[in-house]
Amino acid sequence: MASSRAVAGRDREVVPTRILGGDLAAVLYSALREAANLLDAAAAAVYLLDEDSGELKAAMVGGSPPPVFMLPGHMALDAPYASSRALGAGAVVVMTDPDPQIEDLYDLPYYPYAIAAAPLIAGGRRFGALSVLRPETHGEYGADDRARLGGVGDRLGRALAALVRHGAEIVPGHMPVMVPIARADPAECDYHVAGDPPWGVRGVPGSAGLSLMYPLRRLSDLLNQATTMDQVVGAARYCVMDPFQAKALVLASVGQGRLWVVGHSGDSSDLARNLHGSGLHSREPAAQAVRRRALVVSGDCGALAVERRHPDDGSPSAAYLPLVGNRHVVDLPYIGRDSVVGVCCLEFGGPRRLSPEERAVLTMMAGSVGPAVERVELTRKRHVLAENLQKRLLPPVLSESPRLTTTARYEPASATSEVGGDWYDVIELPGGRVVLVVGDVEGHAIESAAVMGQLRGAVVAYATEGHRPTAVVDRTGRLFARLGTDLLATCCVVALDTAAGTAEVALAGHPPPLAMGPDGGVTVLQAPPNVPLGVSVPAPCRSRKHTLVPGSVLMLYSDGLVDACAPDPTAAATTLLRTGSAAAGGNLEELADRVVAQMPGFHHRRDDAVLLLARYEGSDVRAASRTGHLHLQGHDLLGVKTARGFVDDALRAWGLEEMSEDLQLVVSEVVTNALIHAGSDVEVRLRVLRDNIRMEVRDSDSEPPVPSAFSLTEEGSAQAESGRGLFLVDALASAWNSSPSGRGKTVWLEMAIPGT
Repeated sequence: MASSRAVAGRDREVVPTRILGGDLAAVLYSALREAANLLDAAAAAVYLLDEDSGELKAAMVGGSPPPVFMLPGHMALDAPYASSRALGAGAVVVMTDPDPQIEDLYDLPYYPYAIAAAPLIAGGRRFGALSVLRPETHGEYGADDRARLGGVGDRLGRALAALVRHGAEIVPGHMPVMVPIARADPAECDYHVAGDPPWGVRGVPGSAGLSLMYPLRRLSDLLNQATTMDQVVGAARYCVMDPFQAKALVLASVGQGRLWVVGHSGDSSDLARNLHGSGLHSREPAAQAVRRRALVVSGDCGALAVERRHPDDGSPSAAYLPLVGNRHVVDLPYIGRDSVVGVCCLEFGGPRRLSPEERAVLTMMAGSVGPAVERVELTRKRHVLAENLQKRLLPPVLSESPRLTTTARYEPASATSEVGGDWYDVIELPGGRVVLVVGDVEGHAIESAAVMGQLRGAVVAYATEGHRPTAVVDRTGRLFARLGTDLLATCCVVALDTAAGTAEVALAGHPPPLAMGPDGGVTVLQAPPNVPLGVSVPAPCRSRKHTLVPGSVLMLYSDGLVDACAPDPTAAATTLLRTGSAAAGGNLEELADRVVAQMPGFHHRRDDAVLLLARYEGSDVRAASRTGHLHLQGHDLLGVKTARGFVDDALRAWGLEEMSEDLQLVVSEVVTNALIHAGSDVEVRLRVLRDNIRMEVRDSDSEPPVPSAFSLTEEGSAQAESGRGLFLVDALASAWNSSPSGRGKTVWLEMAIPGT
């Protein structure tokens, strides 16, 4: 709104008002109507100078939607836009005029409207600028157009100067006054080709423009609530694809000089396949849209209508809109070279004309979709980064004693992209001793992960030196106090003597571990709770010893594994262990998967969770000696041959040479898959159980292997090649699966021993 300050007499005090004075309103409205009709403009605006802020602010905007919503509410005096440039130059300025100051920063206009502005200067005073927008279809502003606009600007400047001489001070308000301009009914505009329903109701002034603006406003509401890419695609389908009667929608992001499809809807498989991975320097319309920062159509990149490439061949037409990230809306929106984050592709079933109004609305829609895609992609990348950072701080491979089988799971919080401070570790010591550790640093931030890494290193160092669990907790607590953090941490340390079958438990404010015997009964390994790490107390940590039965399974966990609102977390964890064991049998990997799958709120957890399982095999010397371990370097060209030799040597030493051929074939397939796809070191482990042989192959790739059937097509055959060997594994093994294991996965299998 603009305001005027009227003075009734020379001795009267100037009183400010927020009401647009009648004389000022009449002057501004008359100038807007005259300029719009003379230049056949779709919208016009008067900007008045605000001396206090040093900006031009819109006082009155006239026209119909959508172009009236493209005009900014304010702009800096030195901004490279038509209105501010006109006032600074004291002459009519058209936005397409060359300007060496902005030539290297800005490209072609983003909207299908051309803007021109005339300065408002009279009586030695600068009042502001008069700006008009008209569709590019009307052609460029010629000399006559510039003269007409300049004349209207001169007359308006003199009228404002006259108001000042009569005691009025012209200053802009906080918001502009919106007024219609008597022009042709927007509902009569050719918004669609013949046969398509028009926007709005014909004959009702403003109906078409308002109908066009509704999906734009609805799109903004839906995108503000979107937290996933599926929700962004759903909003785009409802508000962009369906209203514009497109048959396919594809959203792609820009990265590493290429376009990558992040979502699609409708009959979009071909469009998505051609777009995914395409280079930004290609001649494809999508790449041109990104480079030009403007709407591009198939067939003719400079046309205003969407046409078929060959009108008689029945091929679909398509429109490609660049997706701009967070940016400031200014005069005609010109965009910097680094602000395009992706492209929105719409494919139609046939030829499709887009009016300037439709093109403008599509462009504004792309301006809303762009920040949403950028935000969701940033959140996804942060979540992946947080998860990878957390996993890198965890042990790459669990140490394993001949008398102790272990496995672990780490589940990041699914409702936040921040990192957590949960960790686990298995530390093998001389003399058949093994230390199991689970800890939890409070919070979800980089500091939590950093502190976790320091604590894990301290626990490993103190345990490796041979200290008892109580000393490990005390020393780690003293080190923690010197880290200068306000965070607290809990910890559970269990020292196992696998020869004697004893377990010493020390807690630092952490839930106690559980032990499930061979009969399925679950016991809580109670110990004094002590205080969390970071709390200074004079009393030393206390522990308690327990005796384990061969075949017992220990479960250490963080509190994220159970419901935070559970009245008895230990009882809840006991239920998870008992229920998972009933379904998994004696398979430790499957037991871990079952326990994790039962976690409450699996897809909406706000806390990380770790699970560490260890099965005490007993002190039988013969059973302990029938284990084997092989470490292969990543990309080892002789790795498969080495693995086959390792299997053959181990089985012959154990008197099981009749199983060597089948197990060598299986290890070849699994190790080959790990070396090719994981690109990391590979661990191969063999263990003879009561009636079968168990083999585990561990790598750092968390993606599970998927068997692929044979395909007759060249593309399908290439995709299936890497997973075809898993059918051999499935045929030869009595059981097999893939489980996430710390920083990667474990492919395990079991083969029955003949005669058992």
